[in-house]
Amino acid sequence: MDPIQTLVKDLADIHGRKRESLLPIMQGVVEKENYLSELSMIEIAREMDIPAADVYGTATFYSFLETKSTGKYTIRVCKTITCAMKGKNQVLFAIQDMLKIKLGETTPDHQFTLLETNCLGWCHKAPAMLINDEVYTELTPEKVREILSEYMKQNGNNGYH
Repeated sequence: MDPIQTLVKDLADIHGRKRESLLPIMQGVVEKENYLSELSMIEIAREMDIPAADVYGTATFYSFLETKSTGKYTIRVCKTITCAMKGKNQVLFAIQDMLKIKLGETTPDHQFTLLETNCLGWCHKAPAMLINDEVYTELTPEKVREILSEYMKQNGNNGYH
């Protein structure tokens, strides 16, 4: 068995092979692989004996289930009206300027991917963003540059500024 088959089988053994197990299995694959590849979705469908179209439909419905490869750090900037009114665009420009990528893109070294997402549930402390599972609130362009600088230091990469 290849690694994806083994991973999917192990997750199905843990969560079960009923329809309600689909989401936990998909989340388990994303946790391990960073995204749901076409191969992994086909493997999930085979293991659970459901149509691949159902797996793909579920994957594309949820914005946190990536279906294309992402960087080590996925930055999700909230795109709600509240965040927009509190300065989301300036925050987004600061990120794009610092990382030299646009929305939907990944840095050439595969460290950062920049995405927009629907509400993160932090409207009272807008604007907000998520880097992997870490929430950052009350953002300003300066605060964003400090946060990203810390991530870059962790990786010994300061080549973006």
